[in-house]
Amino acid sequence: MTELITCLWFDGNAREAATFYTSIFPESHLQDNWIAPTDTPGNKQGEEIVVNFKIFGRSFIGLNGGPQFPHSEAISFQIPCANQGEIDKYWELLTKDGGQESQCGWLKDKFGISWQVTSPEMMKYLGGNDPQGAERATKAMISMSKINLEEMRLAYLGKSK
Repeated sequence: MTELITCLWFDGNAREAATFYTSIFPESHLQDNWIAPTDTPGNKQGEEIVVNFKIFGRSFIGLNGGPQFPHSEAISFQIPCANQGEIDKYWELLTKDGGQESQCGWLKDKFGISWQVTSPEMMKYLGGNDPQGAERATKAMISMSKINLEEMRLAYLGKSK
């Protein structure tokens, strides 16, 4: 086995989702697809069943499987952003056109896929050497939708903005 591939189930809009994701993330592009050569349980002859694509250089399959299995927060993708600018960029792109903000850096995009827009910097505050600072940073994070690294840093240090 050379790589583990994630298959995302969609209700007829796999190409739209794959096009959306490949327009947002680096090292991303659409690949080949599979058109139904005959009627299948979920598709008619000539319909696109599968679209293969890469995001961040990782392989994904978008499967047009039908409405039976909607996405849930039980599976999410984490984007480890280098700084606040990246957090802001991905947050804006993934929540526009019907995406939904959640809590602690979590969101759902317009296709119902869950994402965690985070940063490794957060662990300086959540798991830092100062237990009271970590508690303050955690409380600050819990009150956030989109992560604000500066507010977390200030909370860790016991300073207000």
